[in-house]
Amino acid sequence: MLVLAFDTATDVATSALVRDGEVLGERVGLARTLLEDVDELLAVVGAGAADLDGLVVGTGPGSFTSTRIGLAFARGLGLALDLPGVGVSTLAALSTAAPDACPVIDARRGEVFVEGPRAVSPDDLELAPGRLCLGSGAVRYRATLERMGAEVPEDRDGRHLPRAALHAALAGELGPVDDIEPVYVRLPDAELPRA
Repeated sequence: MLVLAFDTATDVATSALVRDGEVLGERVGLARTLLEDVDELLAVVGAGAADLDGLVVGTGPGSFTSTRIGLAFARGLGLALDLPGVGVSTLAALSTAAPDACPVIDARRGEVFVEGPRAVSPDDLELAPGRLCLGSGAVRYRATLERMGAEVPEDRDGRHLPRAALHAALAGELGPVDDIEPVYVRLPDAELPRA
């Protein structure tokens, strides 16, 4: 089974082609380059879009716009090619990057997205000493997290990226792409809170 997995929820988009659990190729880019990245992945393995058997998409939380780009791409491709798909939380994927990792995604506005999911100030996190923190929020608030006793590794090997191959490994049963829902923790900036 050839699966295309991708996540666009953070500032960096990742994509991967996975066949029966084996990663055939990965790309790191931006949400706006997802189509190009997928085209390159397919070309490298000598496959076309018609060879895909399923889709796995990151559902956030993260940037509202970037998350919507990924979901729109999944729905469009899924409907056009009659492909099933499944969503996987970006936090869940990051948490599997290392044993006992605490996923921390930059939520802007001085906050981070963490498991729950919820948005909190980095100062309000309760972390055990030595707890490994991974993600864009961990990098941005490194000094705060390290002051609290957490460990934030350097990003030499892309450990802070929500790698699409991790999403593929966590994917459950594939179903209709229209059933995949984003994980939003708060209202989009463009929507005023309603009383």
